[in-house]
Amino acid sequence: MPSNRPSYLLRAVLILAGAAIVFLGLNVGLGGIQTLGWQGGSAPFLTVLDPQTFGVRDNHVRFIGGVWLGLGLVMLAGGFAFSRLRTALLAFMAMIFVGGLARFSAFDPAVLLNSAVAPSLLLELVLFPLLALWIAKAERPRKIA
Repeated sequence: MPSNRPSYLLRAVLILAGAAIVFLGLNVGLGGIQTLGWQGGSAPFLTVLDPQTFGVRDNHVRFIGGVWLGLGLVMLAGGFAFSRLRTALLAFMAMIFVGGLARFSAFDPAVLLNSAVAPSLLLELVLFPLLALWIAKAERPRKIA
């Protein structure tokens, strides 16, 4: 009879992916639009012409970074409490997929195919849905007779 528990490999993938997402969430949540530069992008890339508007938009981006941090923590916890967080993990994978689709709203193929975006897009549209399938198959809730 096969085990109803997720594999150690799946748990390790969730922990590693969750840790990476926590890292990214902290980078944006604490650094705002300009980030903390933890991804190697420390060169200045914008000039603020309207500090009031920038402050508001930067604050919104910090919120989004904080949400990403929170989702990363849930994913990280999913490696330890898989059964309890299975549904949340599946919802999280769906949210990442939708986020990947939202990238297309910029209507700029040059950005999407850029080496700074394409790997993330591949993860969001291919690998995270595959991870969702793995999660869905890893543990099916037992039916009570």
